[in-house]
Amino acid sequence: MNKRIRILITLILLCNFLRAQEEFVPPASKFITSFPFRILTGGIITLKATVANYADTLNFILDTGSGGISLDSLTAVRLNINTILSDRTIRGIAGIRQVRFIYDMPLHLPKLTVDSLDFHINDYEVLTSSYGEKIDGIIGFSFLSRYIVKIDYDSSKVYVYTKGRFKYPRGGFLIRPALNNIPIFATPVKDNREVSNRYYFDTGAGMCLLLSSDFVNDSNFISTKRKWFTTQAEGLGGKAAMKQGVVKQVKIGPYKFKNVPTYIFDDEFNVTSYPNLGGLIGNDLLRRFNLIINYERRDLYLVPNSHLREPFDYSYTGLGMYVIDGEIRIIDVMEGSPAEEAGFKPGDIVMAIENNFTNNIQAYKTLLQTPGGRLKVLVLRDDGPLLLNLRVKSIL
Repeated sequence: MNKRIRILITLILLCNFLRAQEEFVPPASKFITSFPFRILTGGIITLKATVANYADTLNFILDTGSGGISLDSLTAVRLNINTILSDRTIRGIAGIRQVRFIYDMPLHLPKLTVDSLDFHINDYEVLTSSYGEKIDGIIGFSFLSRYIVKIDYDSSKVYVYTKGRFKYPRGGFLIRPALNNIPIFATPVKDNREVSNRYYFDTGAGMCLLLSSDFVNDSNFISTKRKWFTTQAEGLGGKAAMKQGVVKQVKIGPYKFKNVPTYIFDDEFNVTSYPNLGGLIGNDLLRRFNLIINYERRDLYLVPNSHLREPFDYSYTGLGMYVIDGEIRIIDVMEGSPAEEAGFKPGDIVMAIENNFTNNIQAYKTLLQTPGGRLKVLVLRDDGPLLLNLRVKSIL
C-alpha cells in the first residue's frame, strides 16, 4: 500500500470518528415556577392548585406512585363537574375500581397552567379522615412527565423546569428506574440475609417500606425472631389489614438505613404484580433526599438533605383514629394492642391528648409517636368523659 492510499484511509477513518462524536444537544432547561408544599404525617406532601375556571383552592398530594392525575369524587360533586364513566379500572392496596373521568381539564399552579389533563375520579374520604384535612386529588405522572420537577424538602418547595439540558447538583446520586407511568427501581433489603428486588418509588405512600407477604414468604429473608404487630393502612378502596415491624437494613443508592419501619400486607389485588415487584419504598424514607424527577431521561436524582438522619417512628398504639364530622373518633382498636389494654373502644371521641385540646389529628398523631411513653388521653363516650392511660409500645 503506497503512502497516498494510507493517507486517504487515515482521513476516512478520522472523518468517521468525528461524525461518531457528533451529538444532538437539546436546548437548556428553563425555570418556570416554584411553589410551597406541606408535609403531613408519614412524609407525604400536599400542595395547592385550582382546576379549570373554578375559584376554589384544592389540596393535592404530589405522588410518583400515581400513573395519572385524579380528583376526589366529593370534590367533583361540590364543584358540579360532570364526570364520564369509562371502561378503565384502577388498582390499589384495598381494591380495584372502574373509574369515571373528567377529560381535557386544565390544572392551575402558581404561574403555571397545565392544559389538557384527563382526571380520573376516586374516593379519597378515608385519606381526608386520616390526615384531618381535605384531600381533593392526587397529582402524578400526567403532570410529572411534562416537566423536570425538583422537590426540595429543605425549603419545602417544588421547582418546575421545562424539559431540556439540566445540570444536576453535586453531592447526589442517580437512579435510572424502569418507567411505566410509575417509576420502579431495584435495591437490596436486608434482615437475616440480603435480598434484592424491585420496588415502586412512591412519594405518595406515607411509610418507609411496604412488602407483599408473597415476597416475604418466598424470599424467607426476615428473621423468625422478629415481632410483628397488627395494624392497618389507608389506600385506594379504603383500609387494608397489615403487619407492622422493622427490617434490619434498606439501601437507597449509596446510603444504608438501619432498623427501617416496615409493613407487610397480603396483596389480594396484586398491586405489586408479584414476583415482578416486592413492594414499595415510601416517602418517610424518600423525603430524606431532595429529588429531581426527569422522566424524559428516565432519571431520578437524589441529594441527601437535612432530614437524612432524622429518627424513624417506631411507635405502636393499635389505634385507628380518624376525623368524622369534625370530631376525632376512634374507629378501630387492634386486638392485643396498647389501645385495647388502655380500654379504648370504637366510637370514642378524642377530646385531648396530654394537655393538647386543639382537636388537630396531625398534632395528636405526633404526640402518639413516643415509644415507651405513657400518655393521658381524654375521650368522650355516651356516659361522659373518661381519662385513659395509654402506654405506647416500640416496634423495635
